[in-house]
Amino acid sequence: MSQPKEDIPWLTKFLFGIFALFLLVATVVAVHWYDTLIEPGPLIDYKTVVIPKGARIQQIGERLEKAGIIKSTGMIPPKWVFVSAVRLQEVHREMRAGEYKFRPGISIRHVISLLRKGQIVNRRVTITEGMTVPQIIETLVAAEGLEGVVFPIPKEGDLLPDTYYYAFGESRQSIVDHMALKMQRALDALWPKRAPNLPIKTKEEAVILASIVEKEAGLESERRRVAGVFINRLKKGMRLESDPTVVYAVNGAKGALGRGLKKSELRKDHPYNTYRIPGLPPGPICSPGWASIEAVLNPENTQAIFFVADGTGGHKFSKTLQEHQNAVRKWRAIERKRKQKRLRKGAP
Repeated sequence: MSQPKEDIPWLTKFLFGIFALFLLVATVVAVHWYDTLIEPGPLIDYKTVVIPKGARIQQIGERLEKAGIIKSTGMIPPKWVFVSAVRLQEVHREMRAGEYKFRPGISIRHVISLLRKGQIVNRRVTITEGMTVPQIIETLVAAEGLEGVVFPIPKEGDLLPDTYYYAFGESRQSIVDHMALKMQRALDALWPKRAPNLPIKTKEEAVILASIVEKEAGLESERRRVAGVFINRLKKGMRLESDPTVVYAVNGAKGALGRGLKKSELRKDHPYNTYRIPGLPPGPICSPGWASIEAVLNPENTQAIFFVADGTGGHKFSKTLQEHQNAVRKWRAIERKRKQKRLRKGAP
């Protein structure tokens, strides 16, 4: 039996109504989805989030939502707005791992743009001139965000002190490799520009003497003059008689003694005791910086062959032993006054 003709218009109207309702809901959802995508996010201050390597898009969305980077709404979870937007743009393979710093009010759309560009946070670690290799390794171990061990341990003098930038999760070995490369490049750049007739025959010898200058020079303005004194002594066949080399002989790569040197330590035979050995010690006593290497290769033209602290952070330079002995007596007097002052204050 056939269906009455009057039922067909009713069914058509019903189906049309269902379609219209579906279209309305879809439109509302789409508008809400787009608004969620472009509207300012909930952040009220800068926040840093690490996106781990190999994280899936859903995992990244969950991490951003949990960190409060993307806004949570009742209709559509923000992570699904993020995931769907990434999928629709077909940029899911462009999301880069790393540490990101998100600004206040950042929208989901701009979050995606940031992750695509890989605009990660640049961390930095500063290795100061005069550090020994163990001190450098200790600094890298303490640097937040670096991973792994350093092996093999580089030789003293192989690393150039500087400020180094890195990304979260980068290896400590990569920083050490960069430091070693920068030292080689520094030597390659400075060595051809060295002054003529220096008593330094190799780049390695330049680093050794530069490490001593690094420890001796109290003021930047004195660096080339200190280098000039040591160059003069080497030319004359005089011993360098550098206290920092004796400190290295006593304490190794641990650094400062925290006290003055004893006479017995100055008299003790040791390959690094330049009061006892002629010429340069067998290796560097620290990591010299660019300026100290440059000073050794282009020292100040001076007639001085002695220097001693003058109490102001700098040194008194002398041409003769008598001048030097007078300067030493003045320095000893300053030391005694300082010690008396400390004792009056109860300090050791």
